[in-house]
Amino acid sequence: MDITKELPTVIAFCAGYGGIERGLDLAGLEHRVIAYVEIEAFAIANLVSKMEAGLLPPAPIYTDIKTFPAHLFRGKVSLITGGYPCQPFSGAGKRLGEDDPRHLWPHIRRHIESIKPVQCFFENVEGHISLGLSSVISDLEEDGYLTTWGIFSAREVGASHQRKRVYIMGNSKHYGSLAAKKRRSNFENGAGTEKRQVQTGKSSRASESNSCCNIPNCKLADTISERLQRIERFRGYNRKTQSGKESANGSIAECSNDSKQWSWAPEPRVGRVVDGCADRVDRIRLLGNAVVPQTAAKAYITLKDRIYEQCN
Repeated sequence: MDITKELPTVIAFCAGYGGIERGLDLAGLEHRVIAYVEIEAFAIANLVSKMEAGLLPPAPIYTDIKTFPAHLFRGKVSLITGGYPCQPFSGAGKRLGEDDPRHLWPHIRRHIESIKPVQCFFENVEGHISLGLSSVISDLEEDGYLTTWGIFSAREVGASHQRKRVYIMGNSKHYGSLAAKKRRSNFENGAGTEKRQVQTGKSSRASESNSCCNIPNCKLADTISERLQRIERFRGYNRKTQSGKESANGSIAECSNDSKQWSWAPEPRVGRVVDGCADRVDRIRLLGNAVVPQTAAKAYITLKDRIYEQCN
């Protein structure tokens, strides 16, 4: 992998599997991640495996955002991204906000103040709107960033599920040194290409088939696939299978009174139980906390254009 080309530099906070950064790729922004910050062991292993396979350029991974050495990156970063923990704001939890020990925004803000990136791009749950978002926006404004935000969903980029998320963008109002101005120029030269690439269907990465929306390289989970339809039909079976009668999936369940051996379909009725899938719980956790790259791509393009309109 060529790492000699000068590209906008990115630090990915709370990186997960790199969904936001993949979204930048889909948006046409060539970039290089120079540091990841992630605490989950399985997510770290996932990033490392991609680096070893040559799918990601090698970059250090820090495990604690609270002790991240931000001073080492001062004046060297074009963009900071992050899908910081949603538990303090999510309707699925207690919504403790700033009182939640998982509230990491103060630490991210401290690093922004130290690093002074050209741009910031963050993601969180819809519940953030009524709890915490105003503080994030005011903090960024106080630190010299022109900000905007919006709600974007997976459905609007081709998925059959909603997964609404809040995306926040901040653009620096001042750049100070010549080095920072050079970073801004490099960044805007790269960032200005995504709309053209979306319109022409081109991207900086190799194209993939089965595009499902107007963003290049888009591949979403097929939630109405034939396999999942079979699973849903099976979930509708009734307990008459215990007497050997026909089940809803059209097969006969066999029961031996002696051995109590049962003939099971690939996925039992309890749902999401897959026999023989390694690291199943970790995989589901990783995906559950992840960012949909196609949604991040649309959010980035939309918010960047909105910011630049405000500036001009």
